[in-house]
Amino acid sequence: MPSLGHRRHVRFGSCRRGAKYPRRMRAYPSDVPSARKARGAFFTPPAIADYLASWAVDDDPTARVLDPTCGESVFLRAAGLRLREVGAKPATLASQIFGVDVEPDSVLRSESALSAEGLKATLLVDDFFDISTPDQIGCPLPAMDAIIGNPPYIRYQEHAGMARRRSRAAALSQGVRLSGLASSWAALLVHACAFLKPDGRLAMVLPAELLTVGYAEPIRRWLRQRFAAVHLVMFERLQFEDASERVVLVIARGSGGCNAFSLLPVEDAADLNSLRLFGPSHFTVAPAEAGKWTDLLLSVEQRQIFKRVVDGHCASLGTYGSPELGTVTGANSFFALSESTRLEFGLSESQLVKISPPGTKHLRGLAFSKRDWETLRDADEAVWLLCPPASDKTRALHRYLTLGTDLGVPDAYKCRIRTPWWRPSVVSPPDLFFTYMSHRYPRLVRNSAKVSFLNSMHGIRLKKEAPKSAASALPLLCLNSITMLGAEIYGRSYGGGVLKMEPREAAVLPVPGVPALNAAFAVLKNDRAGLERQLREGHWTTVVKRVDQVLLRDVFGLSSGEALSMYEAAIALRSRRMRKTSVGSS
Repeated sequence: MPSLGHRRHVRFGSCRRGAKYPRRMRAYPSDVPSARKARGAFFTPPAIADYLASWAVDDDPTARVLDPTCGESVFLRAAGLRLREVGAKPATLASQIFGVDVEPDSVLRSESALSAEGLKATLLVDDFFDISTPDQIGCPLPAMDAIIGNPPYIRYQEHAGMARRRSRAAALSQGVRLSGLASSWAALLVHACAFLKPDGRLAMVLPAELLTVGYAEPIRRWLRQRFAAVHLVMFERLQFEDASERVVLVIARGSGGCNAFSLLPVEDAADLNSLRLFGPSHFTVAPAEAGKWTDLLLSVEQRQIFKRVVDGHCASLGTYGSPELGTVTGANSFFALSESTRLEFGLSESQLVKISPPGTKHLRGLAFSKRDWETLRDADEAVWLLCPPASDKTRALHRYLTLGTDLGVPDAYKCRIRTPWWRPSVVSPPDLFFTYMSHRYPRLVRNSAKVSFLNSMHGIRLKKEAPKSAASALPLLCLNSITMLGAEIYGRSYGGGVLKMEPREAAVLPVPGVPALNAAFAVLKNDRAGLERQLREGHWTTVVKRVDQVLLRDVFGLSSGEALSMYEAAIALRSRRMRKTSVGSS
């Protein structure tokens, strides 16, 4: 929820009506989808709001309920109807239902919506992070029995400046230290629970990245410490028509800490009414003390097999070589040249460096060879990187730099901070490429062409102690279900199904340890040419099954059922990540 810098709040509902609110508070004068997206507002389907409000209110007619980002009151309306259903007096509802929102138009619409149902509430127009907590002087809100809602989802790039500093300070005051990468929902969740009674109830819609991203680690740890019981409801289908992010319902109560959660998978919101938090539809899981919780999506048996194999037979990718970033140019379209552009401007090869072109679609096999590079060059792909000597005064370079100046390239941030602007710091050729962003799976590719690379992929420079076979063996042996499952667990999923692994995440990717690598490669190296051909033709599942047969069955000693379980687990998590089923479709 962006901070607009104001300190006073304007109340509606049971408080003074018709108050004139400051003009500067109208940061979003319209409520078109683009404006809602800018402030991270995605309106919750009524079925989800009804379920969460019903659970939060329970059977308590005196419950006090707060939605800290009430929007147009879908949660407050549901809470009010539930309170009335369990016997709350109409005259007391305004002192039981509380909402806050930074957008005045939303609060006005919220008031109208509640009035249409015969409900009253105390509504505040304010930045929620500006509101003092009940343990501070001047808090305008009482301690709550329940916190409900759907916090705005604003990524860290937009959640910046004073808004981010104040939100992080609010979380820190509750003992939760968030990194600068945290999206807006994380701090708001923590700050909201400062208004919750010790034995109160939390019922919120959160991004599914709660389970998977590194910056949410303090939130995951805090949830375990704050609440006595936590339930996570996972949806198989997307639930928001105007957002591609998956969500999880976090339902928690009590205080004192817990060491296990209940995970409840459902198809969509229509299944919520039949959900029983303590019924047979859930299973209890104990997440790791630290790290992501993506493995909670696996069955207990799958988690046990995965852990046993990783602990007994695997090493981290970082033990072979540390993942490193490629060259950051600041303007790839200018610095990465095709052969025709090189010839057009008369640039010599001594003024350029050979590279793997931007992107990774061309990396189809187990290796990127000199022939592959030449094929891309002849296809006029961007296989050259501009990197002339700093003393270069040639006419050809001057002509090309003039083009860059006309295009505004020197104004790009990375260009502005280096001297000269036209000479990026080139990373030397690594032993392996790592395709860290993908829809299918991350892969290791041997850099047989000995070319440099850009930041559209990572590089792996093998350590001196790595076995000589590692450069050839790792690209093939990493095409196994354990490593692929590890990528789903340790990587992060983005909208559209993209799986991304930053260097730190790639470094912990489980790969075959040296003994297993050598044993499996001794069998598979004779099949390498055929397997590479199949991989280039897109038959990756065939390759994975062959590697699984040798590595998982023969070397790791898994039964056929256990090996199949790991393959199915990797495919299931990938399918969940990739699924683009629209809301309500089959």
